[in-house]
Amino acid sequence: MNASSDSQNPSEAMRKRAKVQFRAHAAAKGSMTEEQRKRWLARRKLMAAKAARAKALPIQGQKAGAKPKHAARPAPVKLAPPPPPAPTVIEIAPPAERMTLKARHWGLIASFVLAVILPTVLSIWYLVAIAQDQFASRTGFTVRSEEGGSATDLLGGLASITGGNANGDANILFEYIQSQEIVRRLEDNVNLNQMFAQNWPNDPVFALWPDASIEDLVWFWDRILKVSFDQGTGMIDLEVRAYTPQDARTIVQEIVAASQELVNEINANARDDLMRYAESDLAAALERLKGARQALTEFRTRNQIVDPNADIQGQMGVVNTLQQQLANALIELDLLTGRTPEGDPRLEQAERRIEVIRERIASERADFVTNQLSDGGRDYPALLAEYEGLVVDQQFAEETYRSALAALDLARDKASRQSRYLATYVAPTMAESAEYPKRLMLIGLIALFLTLIWSILAMIYYSLRDRR
Repeated sequence: MNASSDSQNPSEAMRKRAKVQFRAHAAAKGSMTEEQRKRWLARRKLMAAKAARAKALPIQGQKAGAKPKHAARPAPVKLAPPPPPAPTVIEIAPPAERMTLKARHWGLIASFVLAVILPTVLSIWYLVAIAQDQFASRTGFTVRSEEGGSATDLLGGLASITGGNANGDANILFEYIQSQEIVRRLEDNVNLNQMFAQNWPNDPVFALWPDASIEDLVWFWDRILKVSFDQGTGMIDLEVRAYTPQDARTIVQEIVAASQELVNEINANARDDLMRYAESDLAAALERLKGARQALTEFRTRNQIVDPNADIQGQMGVVNTLQQQLANALIELDLLTGRTPEGDPRLEQAERRIEVIRERIASERADFVTNQLSDGGRDYPALLAEYEGLVVDQQFAEETYRSALAALDLARDKASRQSRYLATYVAPTMAESAEYPKRLMLIGLIALFLTLIWSILAMIYYSLRDRR
């Protein structure tokens, strides 16, 4: 038993020493570095392995070669108690270091302040303290055309030559309002440059510089003008901004006047073109009618026939008369044949008369269907073909002349009236309070876009830095 207790002393000593070291480590763990903690854990594992090997050795109760005193009853061997379980190693993570802002964090914050906060603050200061109020004036109009009358309905499609429709004129007007031509007119009539350069250079963002060219005026005009056009209805709505309500309304009134003049000019051009085309068509139709009548007169003079149809009717009357005479001669021949003997001279005379009448009938009929002239006869088929062609030409020329004359009357009727006019359904308004610039919306958009740009640039920077 003494030997067994002596064999257990080393393991007991090692356990006690491990407990002492664990308590010391638990007390000083907060001050240990990462490298020291790793070394301490390695020593702990080594000591635990040595203790396990010591427990696994056999218990030596007696010395080698010793004989028992009582052979009959050997002394019972007292087994050593089971070794205690190995101590559980509890790894306690070191406390987290206190978080501090590093250089890259300060750079990110500084970039956000310079790229987002500072420009946004400057924008707020400018919009609130520097930017001048702007007033808006609105109007709405469309181009209308008069309804067609009964004369137009009678002429059918002839009225389509009077020009384009009202919707097409509204398209022209929509482009005209945004063109350089109306900007030049406004500059001449209301001095557009001076009106919008009065706040220069106090308000350089929203004001116009005094020495602006016509191209600069057109660019600035696109900023202060908002116009919309409905293709379905032809209605035009526009809005103009200025520094005073009176100036805004004056500009809108000038736009309406210029639009009315443009519509009137389109009407005048359409009427002039219509009259010119109608008069030209009438002159051409008249010349054609004169030529057709002259050709028919020359035909009658050359052939000494006023109307070949009437002449043929007269010739047909001769044939009818001959046929009547032939019938009478045949009747007389039949009567003579029954009353007189053969060889009577009256029979020969009657037969001769019948033969002559038949030849004359055949000759008259041949004149109607042949072009071979004999004995001063006329070529009636050729005469009829030529005459009918001349008559058709004359009738067509007369119809063309009538249509051209009707078109000229319609053109004169249209010229005496205004077929298209500007209908204003919203009169130019007078503003009572400033609507522009929309400060809250502009500040929000500026802050939003600056934040987006800053975020994208920051992500690009960190992405490039992580790849190094």
